[in-house]
Amino acid sequence: MKIIYRNFFRLLISLALLCMISISTIAQNCSSDLPDVLFYKNKNGTKCPVKSLFELELKKGQVLDSMEALFGALPEMFTLPPFNSNTPEFPSFNTLVIDSLETPLYIRYNIKFTVAENEDVTAYLYMPLVRKGKGSLPAMLALQPTGIDGKKIVDGQGPKTNRAYGKELAERGYVVIAPDYPSFGDQKDYNFKTDRYDSGVMKAIFNHIRCVDFLQSMPSVDPERIGAIGHSLGGHSAMYVAAFDTRIKVIVSSCGWTLNRYYNNYNEKMRIETGSRLWGKAQERYTPLALTKYNLELDKIPFDFDEVIAALSPRYFFSNSPIHDANFNVEGVRIGIADASEVYRLYNAEDNIQVRYPIADHDFPTEIRREAYEFVDRVLQHSPNMHIMK
Repeated sequence: MKIIYRNFFRLLISLALLCMISISTIAQNCSSDLPDVLFYKNKNGTKCPVKSLFELELKKGQVLDSMEALFGALPEMFTLPPFNSNTPEFPSFNTLVIDSLETPLYIRYNIKFTVAENEDVTAYLYMPLVRKGKGSLPAMLALQPTGIDGKKIVDGQGPKTNRAYGKELAERGYVVIAPDYPSFGDQKDYNFKTDRYDSGVMKAIFNHIRCVDFLQSMPSVDPERIGAIGHSLGGHSAMYVAAFDTRIKVIVSSCGWTLNRYYNNYNEKMRIETGSRLWGKAQERYTPLALTKYNLELDKIPFDFDEVIAALSPRYFFSNSPIHDANFNVEGVRIGIADASEVYRLYNAEDNIQVRYPIADHDFPTEIRREAYEFVDRVLQHSPNMHIMK
């Protein structure tokens, strides 16, 4: 038995060394050709090529530090007070059911729950009524695009089609939670000036992490099969929360990102007035530190989106990036995907990163949504219900 254990550990050490040698060889032979995403800073602050998986983990940590530099610090999660519940069938987050709607495939609850002292989230919670097989269910965090209707958008109640991914995933048999982003929907009166966060983005990240806590507290949910999906604002919100929360196993970002230098806000007048293509990020619901700390200067923004994707690796990532998206230029996506794919390659996980380039504008076309759902099904090992996508 000792010999078996000794040989097993020798094998592990050999594999680790082989992986380190492989990465080291790549770094030494072509360090000048490596994308920035494959460089980290050592303890002296010197920029160095990644030569091992350990150094890659250091890089990921530095990406999170850079995100907090722009968004503000993520609040402490371990000192949250216990909460009660007036509805025993829901997690103990002071959960309040405002109303509900029953359909043939699911029940949609309109809920409000406490995520921290004096901080509440409003959301739709979808519970499937039809399912295949027994046991716990996978769950999805469905994050809204920009819009005053908030969570209603992902239920198909907004003015635009191709946004009902919350409802559609519930029809496929997922437990789905769809929160309002601060300042939208039932959070329309949210006051950013009096909260404890440095940005609306960090407040949203905190809320979304607590949504994952909520899902994991539900007996019907498999805590190891949780993903996130979103369009536009929801697209990068899904990336942001997953970067900070590794419990999220699969991420779908639709029209949610491009490299910073390719971000092409459609308001030309505001771009000329502010002198930067990043002017939209300075809103208090997004990242005001982009203006007050970094003066909207591209070369000062502390991270880029290929680095966010690197922080997600080797988890599963699906990007819908239409070629006519006026906000998130497709050329920046192509470069960013190529850079991030190098990181996935180090894990031998190239198939875990997927991108689609439909001939469309800032949209989430039906066929691409179907492909995204099938991607999620495979990752979360879910056999979906039959449903009709409109």
